[in-house]
Amino acid sequence: MPKTSSRLSTKLSLGIMLMAIPIFLLSLGLLFIQSRHFVHRVAGERAVSALDITMHNVKKYLLTIETATNSNSWFAERNFHPDSLFELSRRIVMLNRLVYGCSISAEPDHFPQMGHYFSVYSIFQGDSIVTKREGDYDYFRKAWYKSAITADKPIWIDPYDDDAEGGIKALETIASYCMPLRQNGHIVGVISSDLSFKGLSDIVNSATPPYPNAYFMMVGKDGRYLIHPDSTRLFRTTIFDDFEQTHIAELRTLGYEMIEGKSGSMHVDINGRACHVSYRPVPSTTWSIALVCPDKEIMRGFHRLSYLILALSIVGLLGILWLSRRMVNQALRPLAYLLGMLKKMAAGQYDDKIPHTHRDDAIGRLQNSFAIMQQSIDDQASGIRQTTLQTEQRNKELSEAKLLAEKAVRQKTLFIQNVSHQIRTPLNIIAGFAQVLQENPALPGHEKAEITDMMLHNAIHFKRMVLMLFNCSDIGISEELKSKRNDVVVCNQLAQGCLDYTRRYAPNAIINVESSLPDSCTIKTNRLYLTRSLHELLFNAVKYSDGKHITLRISQTENTVRFVVEDVGKGLSNEFIDQMFEPFTKSDDLSQGLGLGLPLTKRHIVSLGGELTLDTTYHDGCRFIIDMPKS
Repeated sequence: MPKTSSRLSTKLSLGIMLMAIPIFLLSLGLLFIQSRHFVHRVAGERAVSALDITMHNVKKYLLTIETATNSNSWFAERNFHPDSLFELSRRIVMLNRLVYGCSISAEPDHFPQMGHYFSVYSIFQGDSIVTKREGDYDYFRKAWYKSAITADKPIWIDPYDDDAEGGIKALETIASYCMPLRQNGHIVGVISSDLSFKGLSDIVNSATPPYPNAYFMMVGKDGRYLIHPDSTRLFRTTIFDDFEQTHIAELRTLGYEMIEGKSGSMHVDINGRACHVSYRPVPSTTWSIALVCPDKEIMRGFHRLSYLILALSIVGLLGILWLSRRMVNQALRPLAYLLGMLKKMAAGQYDDKIPHTHRDDAIGRLQNSFAIMQQSIDDQASGIRQTTLQTEQRNKELSEAKLLAEKAVRQKTLFIQNVSHQIRTPLNIIAGFAQVLQENPALPGHEKAEITDMMLHNAIHFKRMVLMLFNCSDIGISEELKSKRNDVVVCNQLAQGCLDYTRRYAPNAIINVESSLPDSCTIKTNRLYLTRSLHELLFNAVKYSDGKHITLRISQTENTVRFVVEDVGKGLSNEFIDQMFEPFTKSDDLSQGLGLGLPLTKRHIVSLGGELTLDTTYHDGCRFIIDMPKS
């Protein structure tokens, strides 16, 4: 290149750099600031996600204790006498391995023949369960007894060390879920199930923190540390004891936020270290759990990014120098541009198009020739890319089909496990009570009646599940439903029969029948499956409500006879409503049943020419409506 052109190239390159470098540095600065904000935001999201996972595990642990207590409280209230309380306390601990101990205590002088005090306690000691009557001590002044009586509802008590005044010493710190027991509207005692706080601490500490040196902590209602990596602080110091004078305001705010049961995130200075703290209250308790993430660990990657940005800045400045020089050279040397494009084409890159030019010289004609050649090659490459995309799409479809097949296998496995568990539970209960009757033939009449009622209850439940399993198959459905719709059914008589059957299953349930139809009103349908459908709706109403405000209404519209089953209870969640008619779907994984009741009921009613719907305008519980065509 001539000397004059070389000087012009140098001047143009310097001018481009003077304009590009300030813009480049400003962009890097903005990127640095935005990256810092992004890192903090992502850190907060990771901390909240890790805290939510840990909170879910804690709630599952507590819910297991609550369920074991609540499901046995009715038996304690109906059989509140010394011998039954011994057996019930032992059974709760034996059947629920997460329950560390269980005590059932009566109000003073409730059993005069047993003395002023009467309290039984069962606890795991080693591999065995120890059950005994506790010694005479003022247990009704203890927090686990007094708080439940005062609150008049089930509550969790903050962890405490058992002082063994009753005679059985717990070997570790425990927390208690306490529930008052009633007879004829009067409190007669308290049932209390204990959990090992060490076990709860293990669940919390087993979670993997999102950052190194991050840790979980839990405080009680007075700010005492219940869970903390420094075991010397547990149950002795509070979160307020750790405050440094220079940071007392923000830490005191964190302490009060946690003990007041609030949720949120804060940046605080703990022991001289800046930390990001996310906290949540533990449901049904006065405890609060927090995840503490040191800012140093959060920003460790960002600091490494800073060095990378500095290196990129240097590389970028050198790149600007090189690009400016190259751009000038390309402006002065069109052939260099064509050479660069040829190199890209040789490497298989055809996205950058060679533009056509209006120049009539040899360079212009050469550039236009290269543009035509590139277009031809690009057309061939596009066909290859299209074939590749189609192949990838087919591979993707095959992969999705494989995932669906694996999902079906998992659903089958979960269903088999659920069926095995649900069938085993009533069978175990029936077998256990049968053994009791065999070993104790001289049981009092009322106890035999209670045992036989329980066996009948579980036998009906077992029969119901087996019938559901049969009905969920296609065998029998098409043969019986589609070919037998010739039964003349008296509507009121059918409703009364379903009501009588349900009362056999739940004798304490209160079900009202309201009919606006004459006793002579009939429809032509399949009696068996219409009866089963009404049985299922009434059974669910009793099972998932208070059992005292259930109504069965029979009325008619212009073309249909309408059966309405209505209850007062917690109702169904919006998430479950969308999938309640899908087989093997349950509102709660801990609930009994196979998830087949509503789907089978829907299928029966539709097969009979009717319609089953949920009234979503009713918010006091559930209201299901069956519309059957008139004869």
